[in-house]
Amino acid sequence: MAEILAPCGSPEALEAALRTGCDAVYLGGESFSARQSAANFSETELEEAVRRCHIRGVKVYQAINTVITDKELPECIKAVRTACRLGVDGLITQDLALAVIVREMCPDMELHASTQMTLHTRQGMLFAGELGFSRGVASRELPERILRELCKLPIEIEVFVHGALCMSVSGQCYMSAVIGQRSANRGRCAQACRLPAAGVKGSERHGLSLKDMSYIPHLKKLEAMGAASLKIEGRMKRPEYVAAAVTAVRTELSGGKSDKALLEGVFSRSGFTDGYFTGKTGADMFGFRRKEDVEASAAALPALHELYRREYKRSEVKAFVRMKSGEPLYIAFEDSCGLRAEHYGSEPRKALNRPADKDHLEKQLSKLGDTIYTLASVEFELGEGLTVPAAELNAARRELCGKLDELRFERFTKRPSFEEKELSFAPQKRQGRQALRLYVRKAEQLKEADLGAVELILADLGTCKTLLDEGYAPEKLCAVMPRFTFDEEKDISRLRELAERGLKHIECTNYAHIPIGRELGLILHGGYGLNVTNSLAAGELKRLGFADFTASFELRAGEIASLGGEFPYSVFGYGRIPMMLTVNCPIKAERGCSGCTGALFDRTGRRFPVRCSREQGYTELLNSDILSIAGREKDFAGADSIRLEMYDESPERVRETIGAFTGGEALFAEGLTKGLYYRGVK
Repeated sequence: MAEILAPCGSPEALEAALRTGCDAVYLGGESFSARQSAANFSETELEEAVRRCHIRGVKVYQAINTVITDKELPECIKAVRTACRLGVDGLITQDLALAVIVREMCPDMELHASTQMTLHTRQGMLFAGELGFSRGVASRELPERILRELCKLPIEIEVFVHGALCMSVSGQCYMSAVIGQRSANRGRCAQACRLPAAGVKGSERHGLSLKDMSYIPHLKKLEAMGAASLKIEGRMKRPEYVAAAVTAVRTELSGGKSDKALLEGVFSRSGFTDGYFTGKTGADMFGFRRKEDVEASAAALPALHELYRREYKRSEVKAFVRMKSGEPLYIAFEDSCGLRAEHYGSEPRKALNRPADKDHLEKQLSKLGDTIYTLASVEFELGEGLTVPAAELNAARRELCGKLDELRFERFTKRPSFEEKELSFAPQKRQGRQALRLYVRKAEQLKEADLGAVELILADLGTCKTLLDEGYAPEKLCAVMPRFTFDEEKDISRLRELAERGLKHIECTNYAHIPIGRELGLILHGGYGLNVTNSLAAGELKRLGFADFTASFELRAGEIASLGGEFPYSVFGYGRIPMMLTVNCPIKAERGCSGCTGALFDRTGRRFPVRCSREQGYTELLNSDILSIAGREKDFAGADSIRLEMYDESPERVRETIGAFTGGEALFAEGLTKGLYYRGVK
């Protein structure tokens, strides 16, 4: 049966998960958890959590799944060392720094690729395996047909089956960071997407809020296709939620029928959706937390407590009793794993009244109450007319269960060896002016541009083809790969055609593009979607064959300047930051493509342009303001290049922008921002 993976944001939620029959849990420590607002686990609590889980044969996966800065690397290494010492079964991460740390210091530690790595294609999952990940968490936006293909790959596939849906593809949302300095990639998401937003200014529509997902009716299908783990979202949720979700998943996998009304009662946003799995995206997927939903939750709580009032039975026990005159009482318990615990007691006495017969002994030994054991059978070797006090039998039973607990804890606990190594990079010192890289959406935007100052012209696959048709030098073009795709083979075919026409460069916006670019012999450049925030991750990209990378625009200018190593990097110097990448267009859901307004408005009236990539099946919500570091380039002196990203700029504006950066002058216009480079994120 596929693994039932439960969320545990607190020790109380852990208890609810264990008592309702989960197979594994995922939780966070005090640092580096993508749910920093959850209670999470101190080191002492984590140690106890591992113990309680392993006694039950339940695996513990620790989420160290935020992006990490250079100054945090020592603390991160310490967290990994602690996980090894405590016997955590696996680490979940999105940052390549963790892959490096595990590979170099504790190669026996299991590593899972977090959903924030945006793995959604065959090439992406295979590459995760190449990096050392034994499991990849599939993006939540995938339909059944793609999940089915991924489950055939030689890497475990973990699928979200119940819980909250972010509007944005995981790992590609910067909305909370840009608006409120609370980075989702740092575990501090403020959930700005749950507030009103619509394609028409002043509307109260919640155009960025999706219903919770529930694939409960499809669990047997997912299990049959080979999904290794069925993941429940909810580390921010109450224990009652965890209990209800685990119970529902376990019931369905066992052939029963789960209680949908109870699930909706504990938490929902206008009900549930399975739109991504079934391919039925659109308006029906949207919902928000209504007053009726809150009232239903309050009413459901008493019934939910019953779900985890008793211990979930994990193992049958075979007992053996030898009670003979002149010998100490001997009782043994053997669990379903073949582990054996023994008890030697006092010599039995002659019974004055009723002797301890088989029925009496079995009744006493079967009182396993709030333990994980049930009595399956008892074998006896009994003398005539003997007895032992009931108190001694009860004490023996408790002792045997305790001994079995210890044996099971040792059996299910593996502690990977950890050897700390020096993995630091010296800060780089560079001089001179940075090259410019220019991203355009349309060939027309280049008509008035002085390309002598431009090192590379970046464009999507279609625009690259147009530029080649118009005679632009192929060696100066860089194909920016789609940030999400439902047809990877088509993308590869289009890229191959460009390479055959002389194209030399590829910008990898997803890990899937690394093996694709290498196979075609292209020069690899790392896009901002890889979320590189530290020197270890940068060094790993260099090892993988990259020529350079784009530093995360969630870093402060000073953090970018202090990146170590001699690996070239670029900074996002001009353009609208893509706040969300979504495969469920909010405007299409509200008004249809024919009524597209080209933008979304929040409750303050701010206008956020929506960039449509209809051919690829996704849209990008762009910031209302334009980031520009023109005139402040000296603060990014370590960068080798500056990326200028055009959206709807006219040819004249493109020319002016290039001129400002080549002349070291500031741009003046309404709606300009320096982004997070000087504010930073929490």
